[in-house]
Amino acid sequence: MKNSFVVNIIHRPELSPEYSKKVAGKGVEDESLGIFIFQQDAAHRYGLKTTIQLTYASLFSDEIIELAKRHHEEYGDEIGLSLLGLPCEQFKERYKTEDFCIWMFDDETKREIIDDVFSMFFDKFGFYPESTGSYFLDAYTINYIKQNYPSVKCAIATCWEEGPKAYHTCNNSWYTFMDGGPWNPWIPSKVNSHCPASSLEDDSGIVAIPHLSRDLIACFDGNGSNFGTHPQNVLRGMIYYEDGGGYEYPYLYNLIDQYRHLGKYNNGYSYNMMFVGPGWLNKSGRWEAPYELLAKSYDDAMRYYGSLKERGELMDMTMSEFADFYRERHPDYSEGECALWKDILYGSGKQYFWYASPFMRTCLDFNQGGAMIDLRPYAARLPQRTGIGSDNVYDASYPYLIQANYRAGFFTHYAGAGTVKSCRVKYHGEEADLCLCRTMARFETLEDGVRLTADPVTVKLDGLEIVLQSVFTFVKSSGELITSRRILNDLHGKEVVIEEYFTGAFGTTEYQADMSNITLSAGGETQKYAYLGRKIVATGAKIAKVTIPEVETEIEMGGDVDEAEAAEGIAFSPVYHMNLRRTLSEGEVITWLRLRKAN
Repeated sequence: MKNSFVVNIIHRPELSPEYSKKVAGKGVEDESLGIFIFQQDAAHRYGLKTTIQLTYASLFSDEIIELAKRHHEEYGDEIGLSLLGLPCEQFKERYKTEDFCIWMFDDETKREIIDDVFSMFFDKFGFYPESTGSYFLDAYTINYIKQNYPSVKCAIATCWEEGPKAYHTCNNSWYTFMDGGPWNPWIPSKVNSHCPASSLEDDSGIVAIPHLSRDLIACFDGNGSNFGTHPQNVLRGMIYYEDGGGYEYPYLYNLIDQYRHLGKYNNGYSYNMMFVGPGWLNKSGRWEAPYELLAKSYDDAMRYYGSLKERGELMDMTMSEFADFYRERHPDYSEGECALWKDILYGSGKQYFWYASPFMRTCLDFNQGGAMIDLRPYAARLPQRTGIGSDNVYDASYPYLIQANYRAGFFTHYAGAGTVKSCRVKYHGEEADLCLCRTMARFETLEDGVRLTADPVTVKLDGLEIVLQSVFTFVKSSGELITSRRILNDLHGKEVVIEEYFTGAFGTTEYQADMSNITLSAGGETQKYAYLGRKIVATGAKIAKVTIPEVETEIEMGGDVDEAEAAEGIAFSPVYHMNLRRTLSEGEVITWLRLRKAN
């Protein structure tokens, strides 16, 4: 299949006087309209079409309405409708609120706002939009929009990894979490917009795109606001240098190219988006960068996309065009989205593999031997409500089972307390964890899934060298990961123990909810979690299992092993453990991990 790299260029005229008063300061007159025109001109100068997402405030501007109509006719730009940019004077007067995030209102107000802005849009243009969006759109909002405004086929629906890290880097003032969703386009489930739809019946009727295309290592490990194909993010991250009086930012181009590279793992298809509000190009400058540098970086980004298009290496699409393209290229709901991502910023040699399907989202860290450092149970299809009147007023994140940044990982202050899935090798009272073994991986597409094969690593225990290779197979149409640990060298009959382990928790932040409802089992024995550090060790058993009612998830780990164990933690270390062990002198240990929705 032909390689296809698609870009969405999305602009929105915000026209928000509060921006000048509260952010730019010093009584600076609002310049949003002029900046929006600059952005549009930059894209058109390099032969790129855009999607114009009109905000609530901009629907009151005859000038913007006429400009959007003209650019639609002249350049083929799409006129869409954004649910960002709500807090103008007209909105505040009508709704008597300082709130502005559509997903944080109660359901009745969500419906009222949607009907208000969509009817205003129709009054101005004589048709309903085919695209919309916000930083986050919950399933309730998407379902309501699709039911009442069926023309909508594409929406910006989440901002990747905007969770506790974003909160902390905003001085603990950014009270909106939306962590745990896909990093690339997906078709949202009717039940939870984070989850890719599993079938036609589960299909919400739209194609969702992320708010920004992020660096899938730097953003996960640190502050995502510094690492995106949004040029002003790169400036905020100070990832540029001065060269002969000018400024250069090769990281921006490398990041775009990294997204182009993802076609290798997704049947030739790759995607990128650029969505920059006018506030980022304020004439007063931002992020210690003058306006001249802000404007230059934006123009240079457009020039780079334009050069790719000229060479036939990029297709610029509007959001609705992309929705049609995506559905054509993704007829199979069960097909996972893949990203084998390397560090292009720090030169660390790290490599992450991201995988998202209707059953799970997960990340394997090959800097830690292929350890699983993030796991979200999409198979649970949590019917999560958000907004005022719900249990999640501001926390719209999809829960994790493993999250190495929020609940530590292998490297913890208190040994064994961190969430991670990895492997230990034991011999003569000594042991080594593959989390300490750096490696790299190769990717293969199979008929029934995808496979990652890690380069061999060597551990030395009591003078015995053991060469191990890890192979990870994600099985299509299931929430199953098969892991093989192969012994590649001759141990001369000496036996070692391979222990596959899973240390888990659940939640959306660093803080653990009560675990008393968790059930652990192995070998037919079951116990409720009681913070007593108890273990069920079942010789001859092949499966360990944990059920977590709070996230409606059942986790099974099994394989061709000699012993299975399920264990609880203590109050100081609120995690649970599943361990599978096999003793051997040659060959391999094959285990599997399965996620299911708990009844």
